[in-house]
Amino acid sequence: MTAPTTSAPPPAAVTSGAGLTGRPRRRAAGWFILPATALLLVFFCYPLGNIIWRSFTDPSAGLGNYTKLLEDGVSVTVLTRTLVTALIVGACTLVIAYPYAYAMTRVTPRTRNLMTVVVLLPFWTSMMARNFAWYMLEQRGGLIDDAFSAIGINGVVLLGTVAGVAVAMVQVMLPFAVLPLYSGMEGIDKRLLDAATSLGAPRWRAFARVYLPLSLPAVLSGFTLVFILTLGFYVTPALLGSPQQSLVPQLIATRVTDLLDFGGAGALGSVLLVITLLALFVVSRFANLSSTTEKAVTNE
Repeated sequence: MTAPTTSAPPPAAVTSGAGLTGRPRRRAAGWFILPATALLLVFFCYPLGNIIWRSFTDPSAGLGNYTKLLEDGVSVTVLTRTLVTALIVGACTLVIAYPYAYAMTRVTPRTRNLMTVVVLLPFWTSMMARNFAWYMLEQRGGLIDDAFSAIGINGVVLLGTVAGVAVAMVQVMLPFAVLPLYSGMEGIDKRLLDAATSLGAPRWRAFARVYLPLSLPAVLSGFTLVFILTLGFYVTPALLGSPQQSLVPQLIATRVTDLLDFGGAGALGSVLLVITLLALFVVSRFANLSSTTEKAVTNE
């Protein structure tokens, strides 16, 4: 009898565990992210650091640029106006985007695709073209003025006002609210609403007690994205606003191009950056609270 033959183990290159493992694999992954890291450092971190540095050193070292922001009487007013405008735009966008995103989760796939195209349509249109369209609508004798005049309200000219800027920015920022809302709502189990109604809860109460708490993380994401983008948005306020009703981006541009006050512009931009970071911190705290609420609702 011949002794049974045993198959030789497969070569190391063919085994399932072959390849880079442990430290070599992490080192290879580090080489892959090196170009993106270098790009981020050169084109984002360095300019941002330079702006913050000049806010403390130009024209002289110290906190002079920041104290001037509190003393000139204009910067605080513009900063407050910008924050209020961002809050209004975020709230109005959320009111429009929430039911639209909820409807996207309840319709057929074909209708959902059509609604998605409608949301993404502004991205395929030039920003200048959209703002010029709003310019034509909001000017004296435009469609908005004519519509109000037809019902007996004359002189409704939104061009050059904060209200006109806010209306246009709601339309511009709407996709940035709809997409995060839809992404979060799509993951909510719709059977929870059916279970709540089967236990005797009305549809509105089931929605308020079950669906709404589960959608809060998506609501916070959409609102935060719109709020932060509105804080630093320049094109729409510059075209539809006025120097008398300017926002922070317009004031920064004026300080840089007209006054050559790079230190003051850097200080104003740094303050806006701190406000953005504080907003992100507050939202993260609310997000943790929302996740706790979601677990409680799911366990019920």
